[in-house]
Amino acid sequence: MKVAASNRRARHDYEILDTFEAGIALEGSEVKSIREGKVVLKDSFAHVRDGEVWLVGTYIAPYEFSRGGGHDPERTRKLLLHRREIARINSKLGEQGLTLVPLQIYLKDGKAKVELGLGRGKRTIDKREAIKERDQQREIERALRRR
Repeated sequence: MKVAASNRRARHDYEILDTFEAGIALEGSEVKSIREGKVVLKDSFAHVRDGEVWLVGTYIAPYEFSRGGGHDPERTRKLLLHRREIARINSKLGEQGLTLVPLQIYLKDGKAKVELGLGRGKRTIDKREAIKERDQQREIERALRRR
């Protein structure tokens, strides 16, 4: 499994409650750009519309050697999930404050996949507490290594 791009900011801004793996409906030049790792997940999200899940705001750079100009880098892409998974996601998104964010795009068995996280937005206070806990844990590990 080769990770093409990861959204580290999503884990900072959201408390991830559940994760899903989905395929992505791509054009040929998009696959080549993903293989080169030219993907930006910042500010992207997914939503359910008409019983289908769509990935919005993901930037996949145009492949420089493609014919006819390649693809639109910021187009909305369809995600491939089972109907039961879509229904489960849709019901959970109905709860207040939940968002579907892409955590990473990777290649698995030659196919592009996206890991989606169902998350609740963190408040600034929660983010500060998470940073404080992480720093304290780091200090404990340093002290144990010195012993």
